[in-house]
Amino acid sequence: MGTSVQVKPLCGVYNENPLSYLVSVDGFNFLIDCGWNDHFDTSLLQPLSRVASTVDAVLLSYPDTLHLGALPYAMKHFGLAAPVYATEPVYRLGLLTMYDQYLSRKQVSDFNLFTLDDIDFAFQSVTRLTYSQNYHMSGKGEGVVIAPHVSGHLLGGTVWKITKDGEDVIYAVDFNHRKERLLNGTILESFVRPAVLITDAYNALSNQPSRRQRDQEFLDSIEKTLNAGGKVLLPVDTAGRVLELILLLEQHWHQKGLSYSIFFLTYVASSTIDYVKSFLEWMSDSIAKSFEDRRDNAFLLKHITLLVNKSELEKLPEGPKVVLASMASLEAGFSHDIFVEWATDTRNLVLFTERGQFGTLARMLQSDPPPKVVKVTMSKRIPLVGEELAAYEEEQNRVKEEALKASMIKDEESKASLGVDTLTSDPMVIDSSNVKHTSLNATSLQVGPYKDVLIDGFVLPSSSVAPMFPCYVKSSDWDDFGEVINPDDYVIQEEHMELSLMPVDGDLHGKLDEGSASLIFDTTPSKVVSSELTVQVKCSLVYMDFEGRSDGRSIKSILAHVAPLKLVLVHGTAEATEHLKQHCLKHVCPHVYAPQIEETIDVTSDLCAYKVQLSEKLMSNVLFKKLGDYEIAWVDAEVGKTDSGMLSLLPLSDAAPPHKTVLVGDLKLSDFKQFLASKGVQVEFAGGALRCGEYVTLRKVGDASQRGGAAAAAIQHIILEGPLSEEYYTIREYLYSQFYSL
Repeated sequence: MGTSVQVKPLCGVYNENPLSYLVSVDGFNFLIDCGWNDHFDTSLLQPLSRVASTVDAVLLSYPDTLHLGALPYAMKHFGLAAPVYATEPVYRLGLLTMYDQYLSRKQVSDFNLFTLDDIDFAFQSVTRLTYSQNYHMSGKGEGVVIAPHVSGHLLGGTVWKITKDGEDVIYAVDFNHRKERLLNGTILESFVRPAVLITDAYNALSNQPSRRQRDQEFLDSIEKTLNAGGKVLLPVDTAGRVLELILLLEQHWHQKGLSYSIFFLTYVASSTIDYVKSFLEWMSDSIAKSFEDRRDNAFLLKHITLLVNKSELEKLPEGPKVVLASMASLEAGFSHDIFVEWATDTRNLVLFTERGQFGTLARMLQSDPPPKVVKVTMSKRIPLVGEELAAYEEEQNRVKEEALKASMIKDEESKASLGVDTLTSDPMVIDSSNVKHTSLNATSLQVGPYKDVLIDGFVLPSSSVAPMFPCYVKSSDWDDFGEVINPDDYVIQEEHMELSLMPVDGDLHGKLDEGSASLIFDTTPSKVVSSELTVQVKCSLVYMDFEGRSDGRSIKSILAHVAPLKLVLVHGTAEATEHLKQHCLKHVCPHVYAPQIEETIDVTSDLCAYKVQLSEKLMSNVLFKKLGDYEIAWVDAEVGKTDSGMLSLLPLSDAAPPHKTVLVGDLKLSDFKQFLASKGVQVEFAGGALRCGEYVTLRKVGDASQRGGAAAAAIQHIILEGPLSEEYYTIREYLYSQFYSL
């Protein structure tokens, strides 16, 4: 049998919930994606809680909440302790996304599912990989190789390839084949006949207009609103698809010379753009080339202002403006508050660029027809004053006293374990009966015959045998010139100054916005006050698809080209999943699965794989031919066994049979057309075939007899049609010259 592969969905099948899947490869358990929704619904994580302790490695594919939002919570509460693997942008931007999520909710609720320290701890275990980098697992995963590949959609987005014994398991969700301003398209089509392909049906029923048409409608809607004196709100994610929108708006404002203000408003807006400036090698070829040729960084923004606090926006004069604000769901963040303020003005526009998550305010507003009235909860955090502040301080003092008393009791119990005889035998022990002490509350706390001298901030060592004051002795080295100093102690290192602006154990190297840092370190006692509001929705509501995913037609075409041996469908509505499943059963492969939550399916390959050793005697007689960067050869051998029992290929005992000539290579008709034209042959495409000269036609077709076999996508026929003539033989010679003969 081939490599053992089992797939178990933990979340995100037959619906649009977050993505999380357990994939086992020969007993090595991968958790691929660890997503959460904007409601932070803990019930969605119950399947994950039951398997978290068995996970051996975590693979993250995108830097958004739907793909990595539950990682801090799972590590804190479920015992998830496996190493995490992701690309550099997914790591950096995912960290900022979680910061923004936490800060957005902490300002409007007593959010306690995870803290900033939990986020930092979760991302500390991330190993960063580059595209196409093969990473060999060790220990239990010996022989398993993982590699991230370009997927499009979001910066750093990943198609994961897991390889064991020559068989590939491909995980490709939310991919985008289209080349955009920010990103290149996916390379999923470059994979041929993988053993297993796991992909999604999210867009299986959708059709998209051309990019040019979509962009023009988007910009026209914004300009029309601004020219009429209105404001435009774009609810966006923290560091994902918003980057494509920023490039589009920046380019349009530059080309048209528009003077309207654009603002990018999140708690980590400055940090996001700072990091993105350094990720040019992860972006599209056009952005990389622009930087190489003219040192032009696409994210040196001239028309978009970065804000990290809504108060900065409120200080600006009234008038037309565009604001890109998080969160896209309108459940929290700056976009929620701005929507409430702007919704009542008929001149304003709320422009959605992605489908809202199920059950969110954004999804409700995207319904057809949209609601005229919505109820929202407005919350804000205010400082405690008066009796509330006094009660809070009293409670804090009580908690401190209890903690201190507990520490004292623990220390006294430790001292008591040494024995009274040992203590009294020491002539330096002070008889507490002759000494008066005062405690923190002016009442003595006595444990045994001794009392402690309490000093705020000083913890009594467990080894002490009598009352003592804290004493810190710092020894210094001296030479002939005086005390020896370390010059480094007097150097102000810039990186240390930057680190002081971030949470403990963070890894942002100081790139945390000043406004966000002030929120993190603000210890002023406060509370959250909430009120229910009824909002009259009079503004315009428009949805345009800027999600950056392939549409249904493209998905079907790509799957047919990849032609996996077995296909697993996840993440999509029940209707979309069933539609794509039936299509793939007819046109892609006979083994298509769409499992339910916590349903384990076995997608082990039906192929048999054996490891054999090439004997030295055999290899000494093999004649290699150069094939580009490789060397190939015919090998005629018989299977035997070595002294150790391992299978080995040995030379034939009889003479090898003759071989027919084999042409090796991959002919592209477009390249061959240019080659023939350079040779003076009149050539053109007609009906999917290449017409060469007057009578000769060349077409490229797959091998129908190999349907369903492993070589189906690798073997193709080149058919040359036409009357036997000098022209026919000339073109045939040109055709042969494009291949290597063996």
